[in-house]
Amino acid sequence: MNESYFDGGLGGLIVHTLIAFLITVITLGICYPWGVVLLLKWKTKHTVIDGKRLVFNGTAMGLFGTWIKWLLLIIITLGIYSFWVGIDLKKWMTKHTHFA
Repeated sequence: MNESYFDGGLGGLIVHTLIAFLITVITLGICYPWGVVLLLKWKTKHTVIDGKRLVFNGTAMGLFGTWIKWLLLIIITLGIYSFWVGIDLKKWMTKHTHFA
């Protein structure tokens, strides 16, 4: 079995997290998909599992329509739908994560 490891550094994580946070806050959450994709691409770029590097091929535009739908459902259900959003987002992330 090959080695698994993460080769990202603290500086890169701080910069990417700060940019994702600012994108989300400045746009009041509307551009959250861009922040998610930015972080996921950085994390997968630095992750190796069993000797194979991960790659994330999702796009913010691919998530944007779904994100708007989720926001509307959260508003309509007075927040109840937010319990499902985390699972749906994890499914979307996993669907777009592959070995290079």
